[in-house]
Amino acid sequence: MSLVEAAGQRLEVLWAEAAQSPKSSSWRDNRSESQDGPVLVFLHEGLGCAAQWRGFPALLAAETGLAALAYSRRGYGKSDPLPGPHAPDFMHEEAETVLPALLDALGIESTILVGHSDGGSIALIHAGTPEVEGGRVRGLIVEAPHVFIEEISLASIAAAKEAYETTDLRAKLARWHGANVDHAFRGWNDAWLSPAFRDWNIEDRLPAIACPVLAIQGEEDEYGTAEQVHRIARASGGPVEIALLPGCGHAPHRDRDDTVLALMADFVRRLPA
Repeated sequence: MSLVEAAGQRLEVLWAEAAQSPKSSSWRDNRSESQDGPVLVFLHEGLGCAAQWRGFPALLAAETGLAALAYSRRGYGKSDPLPGPHAPDFMHEEAETVLPALLDALGIESTILVGHSDGGSIALIHAGTPEVEGGRVRGLIVEAPHVFIEEISLASIAAAKEAYETTDLRAKLARWHGANVDHAFRGWNDAWLSPAFRDWNIEDRLPAIACPVLAIQGEEDEYGTAEQVHRIARASGGPVEIALLPGCGHAPHRDRDDTVLALMADFVRRLPA
């Protein structure tokens, strides 16, 4: 684990590389000089962090021959704590300011973004902001992304709040976030449940996305419906592939890991040079 300063904050960064064994799941502190090509950049969910991707980034790195990077947003994992509650536009701030600054700080000129849930929304906003993205994104892979507010999302997030207050959910999350655990949960939960967030929508950014997109959605996702990925397909400026997975909830790379790994690896291999 290393900490990288970007946009005035120190962010936890973990690297994985293409390895001899396709089942390698090791992390590194830095990128090897021998690795070239675009970097797979993993953007975690609303309650995730870099380490919570576990071995999946290394598996995709092994399958594609590319280096992979996962980072924890501010208030998550071992990154700096949040100075206060999230504003309703916190995903826009991450996509338009923090992520570009992190890529610049690491010297990443070409990337394939892999975003889960809120991380998928951040990836879409970033790629749909041409003056920020600047042609750096070769492709997008989004799992269970949000592009508009659904009642199913708010109901599940409200249920998560009750679980955090009445069950061992806080202790489970503390294993990943340590002293940041309350920042991580409250920052996400309070923002999503605030009245100011009811009108949140990023569909206006979709037409500016020119790169290929792979959108993966579990058919039993408790945080969103397939309409999320269908709207991406209808509005995006570039080609979109949709994968709807039966028997799969909100975390396809965990619920259907082998299937999702194969889908992502095939998508990456087919991206134009």
